[in-house]
Amino acid sequence: MRVRILRLIPAAIFTCLVLTPVLSAQMDAAKIYKTNCELCHGPDGSGNTGTGKAMHARDLRSDETQKQSDAALTEVISKGRGKMPAFGKKIKPEDITKLLAYIRILAAKK
Repeated sequence: MRVRILRLIPAAIFTCLVLTPVLSAQMDAAKIYKTNCELCHGPDGSGNTGTGKAMHARDLRSDETQKQSDAALTEVISKGRGKMPAFGKKIKPEDITKLLAYIRILAAKK
């Protein structure tokens, strides 16, 4: 019994050190998305909201959006495009990177 517990300790430490920051980053990205993007793009990224329809917000899950490079999407988020405002002064670059990863995950949930 004691041997089993001793074997679990490294796994528990690994889980705390590696998975906690990963989960925290996803939660941070979800919060950033909810605060800055959800009004137009909706909780699922579809753009199927009243504001999204009025602003012609893109479906973030679409192949058209997902095929764009990280650099291209980062530029759109930072500088804006069309009716989409620029978020470069509001969101830190490292948070834009997290947000971009979150947008990539939205397509997988489609």
